[in-house]
Amino acid sequence: MEDLDILHFEQLKCEIQARYLENHIPSDDNIANWKGIDIIYFQEDLRKHSKANISEKSFYTYFKTSPVLKLPRIDILNLLSIYAGYISWYEFKKNHPLAQEILENFSENSSKLQEIKVEIDPKPIQKDNIVEEKPVEETKEEIPVIQINNSDLEEVKQLSTSNNTTNLPSKKRKKIFQEYIFTGLTAILTLVVGYLGFGDDIFGKTYTYNFMDADRNSAIANTLEVKVIKENESPIFYRIKPKEPFYYSTKDKNLKMVISSPFYENLEVNRNLDNAPDEETILLSPDDYKMAVYTFSKKDMRETAEEIKQKRRQLENLIAENAVIYQVFDSEIYGVETLNRQKYITLLTIPTTSLKNLNIIEMTKDKGKIVAIKFKIDNEKP
Repeated sequence: MEDLDILHFEQLKCEIQARYLENHIPSDDNIANWKGIDIIYFQEDLRKHSKANISEKSFYTYFKTSPVLKLPRIDILNLLSIYAGYISWYEFKKNHPLAQEILENFSENSSKLQEIKVEIDPKPIQKDNIVEEKPVEETKEEIPVIQINNSDLEEVKQLSTSNNTTNLPSKKRKKIFQEYIFTGLTAILTLVVGYLGFGDDIFGKTYTYNFMDADRNSAIANTLEVKVIKENESPIFYRIKPKEPFYYSTKDKNLKMVISSPFYENLEVNRNLDNAPDEETILLSPDDYKMAVYTFSKKDMRETAEEIKQKRRQLENLIAENAVIYQVFDSEIYGVETLNRQKYITLLTIPTTSLKNLNIIEMTKDKGKIVAIKFKIDNEKP
């Protein structure tokens, strides 16, 4: 039955593709070759007709592979069936002519098989052939009689008496127990004193660093990357979530780290930890160019055509003509896609709700122009 459902789903994908091609012109007629902006436009059309959406990861999983190895969840099947013009996934299967024919043949073969089973009578069992088993007589084994001599009894009495003499008196046991407790408390007290006096040298000390916007005097609302650099060692990278501090434990006497963000100037921090405070606030200066591009991506859906044209001109002034722009995907197969400047600007100015999930990963600026951008559109739940 699962194979029939896969056939259903493959035909459903064909009908979805045909319906989309009626009113849209994607970069390729085959839905399996869509990516980037084509997927965004399809998500928008799906949301318009089905009042729901599928994530970019689901699109790559179920539309890039044919035939699929595993069916989507029933809620995804329902919304895709609605987009294709059916009430539900059940109605789509019901109107599937190939599935109907297979099911009829299956039911007909099952009825014939049942008739064949009825015609065959089981062979009666003859009573004469039954062999009655006689109960097996149990054989009783003779249990040998063990004789105990008076000398053996005397040895047992002497052994029990010697064992009783080895038991310690209750007062002596209590004294030993108190000695164990005293020894344990002494060891614990020694460990506590040693930790208080030399804990930082043995286990290291934890330092807390908070990051603030130098212009707005507020916590950084974007993801930060901290690179800790040690002598004769490879750098250690930490990713800090928005508005969260950076905790770092070390036994070293010096700390060197580089703080970077898509919207702030890179900052190198060097600290002598001998007299450094346990907690410190570090100010980051925003990069106006990078911040402007990010602000443009979070546009208002109610913008007029003239406002969109003005925004395009501003983006063309900020981004270099030969800028390298990458879009990162969650899929393991289709990981990265390259866009030119015009496609990226179009993506930032088209009226879609998908841009509310746009996340700038990295930007590079050179001679007053942005020359490299790496971004990602986070997946949406259907």
